Amino acid sequence: MVKLILILGDQLTPEVAALRAADPATDVVVMAEVMAEGTTPRHHPQKIALFLSAMRHFAADLRAAGWTVAYSTLDDPANSQSIAGEVLRRATEHGATRVIATHPGDWRLHQMLTDLPLDVTILPDDCFIASHADFAAWAAGRKQLRMEWFYRDMRRKTGLMMEGSEPAGGQWNYDHDNRGRAEPDLLRVPALRFAPDAVTETVLDLVAARFPDHFGTLRPFGWAVTRADALRALDHFVTHHLADFGATQDAMLAGDPTLHHALLSPYLNLGLLKPLEVCQRVEAAWQAGRVPINSAEGFIRQIIGWREYIRGIWGLEGPAYLTRNALDHTRALPPAFWGGATKMACVKAAVAQTRDMAYAHHIQRLMVTGNFALLAGVDPAHVHDWYLSVYIDAVEWVEAPNVLGMSQFADGGLLGSKPYVSSGAYIDRMSDYCKGCAYKVKDRTGPNACPFNLLYWQFLIRHRDTFQKNPRMAPMYRTWDKMAAPHRATVIAEAETLLAKLDAGQVV
Repeated sequence: MVKLILILGDQLTPEVAALRAADPATDVVVMAEVMAEGTTPRHHPQKIALFLSAMRHFAADLRAAGWTVAYSTLDDPANSQSIAGEVLRRATEHGATRVIATHPGDWRLHQMLTDLPLDVTILPDDCFIASHADFAAWAAGRKQLRMEWFYRDMRRKTGLMMEGSEPAGGQWNYDHDNRGRAEPDLLRVPALRFAPDAVTETVLDLVAARFPDHFGTLRPFGWAVTRADALRALDHFVTHHLADFGATQDAMLAGDPTLHHALLSPYLNLGLLKPLEVCQRVEAAWQAGRVPINSAEGFIRQIIGWREYIRGIWGLEGPAYLTRNALDHTRALPPAFWGGATKMACVKAAVAQTRDMAYAHHIQRLMVTGNFALLAGVDPAHVHDWYLSVYIDAVEWVEAPNVLGMSQFADGGLLGSKPYVSSGAYIDRMSDYCKGCAYKVKDRTGPNACPFNLLYWQFLIRHRDTFQKNPRMAPMYRTWDKMAAPHRATVIAEAETLLAKLDAGQVV
């Protein structure tokens, strides 16, 4: 009897579990473009276009390989505009009662599959290096789930950059070499972009018509939508950017949003690239002497360490993780995050490139927009929705722990031993944003004081009972306590005034 094989938009690989369990001679692959997935939340137009175009190209590849594909386009009049509705429509159409799916990277979709009135088999997604079972076994009995220890086990498991049982170069982590500033460089090779083909152009027109009021610029669109082009992007990164990736991976330049970053995460998260093949390419470049060890290790750590760890946390914690709010933050997301006016040059730059590219690198997300949201006490659910909406590589399994755990400390320290907060000094040290800002990063109080400076101390005092015994934060409290009382009072008063302006919708 025919089975339906459901393939979601971030499962675009012939190696996905559901396809491996299917028979192309008898089974029908179901793929669907639906309004519900573009509007929950309201995703960036480039993100929607990437998913739809990559899905259409993948469906064409499946048909060429002999599969029968029941594909619902967004503008199909018969489209029910929900994944569940399209599965049920195809089940009726083909007389099928059984569905095989791969575990989604979104708890909402997982619940949808379990609620279907059909015989649904959900297979583990084994396109990762560590399964949910592997991570659960690693986590069992541990008081702290620190990524560094997980990463070392992943190095041993994969053999990447290992010399027998020891790490290459004699140390596991070269992070201390990867915190440099970057300088403007007109000769820096730009990120690789891809001209839209006819399929993508059709999708772009469709997205423009169906999602006209979503935040973000649709064109120009230059993302890869096929595995072949994703591999070209990998080649470009390894050839032109990997060598300098490590040293400047935390740097930010107003006129160079991509620097030496890989921009491969969308392709990994859609299934167009495989994590191990990407890491093996990077390792080979290091072994050939073309890149320094700190760049190779730093990149590989992001993939087999952080990426796999984050996915493990998402699977281990389950859907309840999405509701965490350990610090009881309730403030609304500032209008500046949606392109509203702001005098903060760093926030303006990060949001502008997010609007234009659906992209910002990890430090812009963590230490600019994420840092400001945490210092201001924004409700983490609002922050989560924003990041999930606006970034090209944001799917729930990777976005939620990064935002709720690492960025907003909403999980109470499950991911990180301390909140990632800083004053304006960090942003000044790692970027050129402060040079053109209306605020003065050196001013701690007064009309021109950097908002990060004021809110940093207000955050620490607001949550003193939570953090003052944290050994990594105790020095900051000692510094605060040594300040003159009148100065401390001024800092808190001016911070409260700043937050009141945010609440009133005034420009900050």
